[in-house]
Amino acid sequence: MTQREAALAGRITPEMERAAAREGVTPEALRAGLASGTICLPANPAHTSLDPLAVGKGLRTKVNANIGTSADFPETGKEIAKLKLAVAAGADAVMDLSTGCAADIDRSRKAVLQAAPVPVGTVPIYQAAVEAQEKYGAIVAMTAEDIFQVIERQAEDGVDFMTVHCGVTRESIGRLQREGRAADIVSRGGAFLTGWMLHHGKENPLYEQYDRLLAIARAHDVTLSLGDGLRPGCLADATDRAQIQELIILGELVERAWEAGVQVMVEGPGHVPFNRIRANMELEKRLCHGAPFYVLGPLVTDVAPGYDHITAAIGGTMAAVAGADFLCYVTPAEHLGLPTDQDVREGVVAARIAAHAADLAKGVPGAWEWDLKMARARKALDWEAQIALAIDPEKARRYRQDRNPAGKTECTMCGKYCAMRLVGEYLGKDLESCQ
Repeated sequence: MTQREAALAGRITPEMERAAAREGVTPEALRAGLASGTICLPANPAHTSLDPLAVGKGLRTKVNANIGTSADFPETGKEIAKLKLAVAAGADAVMDLSTGCAADIDRSRKAVLQAAPVPVGTVPIYQAAVEAQEKYGAIVAMTAEDIFQVIERQAEDGVDFMTVHCGVTRESIGRLQREGRAADIVSRGGAFLTGWMLHHGKENPLYEQYDRLLAIARAHDVTLSLGDGLRPGCLADATDRAQIQELIILGELVERAWEAGVQVMVEGPGHVPFNRIRANMELEKRLCHGAPFYVLGPLVTDVAPGYDHITAAIGGTMAAVAGADFLCYVTPAEHLGLPTDQDVREGVVAARIAAHAADLAKGVPGAWEWDLKMARARKALDWEAQIALAIDPEKARRYRQDRNPAGKTECTMCGKYCAMRLVGEYLGKDLESCQ
């Protein structure tokens, strides 16, 4: 029985109990959200190290960190180190996007699942493409059976959620071709499937055999993350016919997943001008019936390589305020190369800032209390409390220690002219006593 099926039956599972406790909501409220489809709880029973966590309406905005090997950097150990660093920095989930050799992908995924206390996601078409390249000498030579074998293998290993690009269809690609784009397709999964479809003149197997996909997901309680294979890869392509056509298809597939007892969320853009973000979020929620929305960024400008964690945080705040539930981090290395450990940390922290800023605006339980505690600690010049309350305590402590003499009450920005200290001395007095 999946978490959704249990919720529909009125049953509260141990995973729901734990996830609700972490959110500060009642188990019944969480169960009701699962039953309505506005909340998902990615928790494959085979992922034994998982501390369950829910995503969706009324809950804290979650943050995902991407890790994974590549052909140029195949070392699994380095990715496990990034996993631990991402979790320590506050990531709520990780995705293993490994694209090294096929054997390394299996090894990396199993190591990540064993080490990860957070939900783990994958993009199965990546592994299917790598295996096809090794086996046949060409990605387009992979078969539908190859794709579904990888999906089943990953589900058996314990993957909690999978990105599946089911909305990249012959119809949506035709719309892209007729309208044209500045950057075409930037999703790797979308590109693999588009190349396969155009080469064979056939429909996307993930769409054509969607019921088969649902059967695998239901058997292992894998949450389907319906991927945006036609997401805009630059501002000029945002909200075009191809993107919207794919979203319409995904909305239909959401309903079919729910009918099958399968949990589902929907992925979204991408690169979007700031003034169009709210409309994109509202459109997804309308077309996809309130399913949890998982966004990459969105990045609000194309011209900031090296700083795309900032452009994504700007867009991510607006997206989450307008309805997004899950933010995929973007690192400073986006568009430039595989992220380092430091890039991972910066990406997670930037996304967490965006998520928390949105939670303040949405009135998520506990968000305002956190900021109020910080305000009181600053008023009291309680540096230890300020550091403990910081989103990144490590960096806060380093700045405090490096830039202030030991034992100094005020910071070196204001020194003896510290507003907090001066006002603290006089604010409690009446005006006559100050003359």
